[in-house]
Amino acid sequence: MGSLTGRTALVTGGSRGIGRGIAERLGRDGAVVGVHYGSNEAAAKETVAAIEAAGGTAFPLGVELGTPGDAAALWSAFDQHADGLDILVNNAGGGTSQSFAEIEEAEYDRLFAVNAKAPFFIARLGLDRLRDGGRVINISTGLTRSAAMPDLIAYAMSKGALDLFTTYLSKVVGGRGITVNAVAPGIVDTDVNADWLRTSEQAWAGAAALSALGKVGTPADIADVVAFLASDDGRWVTGHWIDATGGSLT
Repeated sequence: MGSLTGRTALVTGGSRGIGRGIAERLGRDGAVVGVHYGSNEAAAKETVAAIEAAGGTAFPLGVELGTPGDAAALWSAFDQHADGLDILVNNAGGGTSQSFAEIEEAEYDRLFAVNAKAPFFIARLGLDRLRDGGRVINISTGLTRSAAMPDLIAYAMSKGALDLFTTYLSKVVGGRGITVNAVAPGIVDTDVNADWLRTSEQAWAGAAALSALGKVGTPADIADVVAFLASDDGRWVTGHWIDATGGSLT
């Protein structure tokens, strides 16, 4: 049996990129995985199919985050498939390429609605479903500790709010044996980054050079850290921001 057999997980933004990597890893470890998606149903179904092909169990959940009532709608959809939760991974996030001088108020509000408000209320409304001894894992970014990409100031600010939420929530739910941690990726080879990361050998080499290991991260690199925190081995780690940037901050 896998280390997570008998447990149920929900991964927001689980249909692509880092989220898909996490969903597939938790599925391989034995968890039943709710694969949330915002609009790309086909990608979510592909992720579910991949989990099932590897011998796991999963189901898709389609709810657009960052909109009024999003958390309630997500849990309503979840309740149709499962009667409780053990692992919540707040991975879904919005990004921006607009600089401080260019970003508009609507874009700023969208970033905070998806990256900070949605995880807050997903966790709050999910507490009566989350079993004692459960896990909450928030996907942050190395940019909350480094201003390496100053044009992403609003994005970093929204993830900074998520980091604080992680610390405070760990105190709120610790009495139930629930751990809460944030995992912070650096540059990861996903379709979100493809427009600039895969444009040339120079772009790839420049990104790899930021890591002490001289590599660009993969979704599996992040998923393995999440899997540790989700497992019994991670039971004594809570309230932490975990650097998963491959040494980009050293």
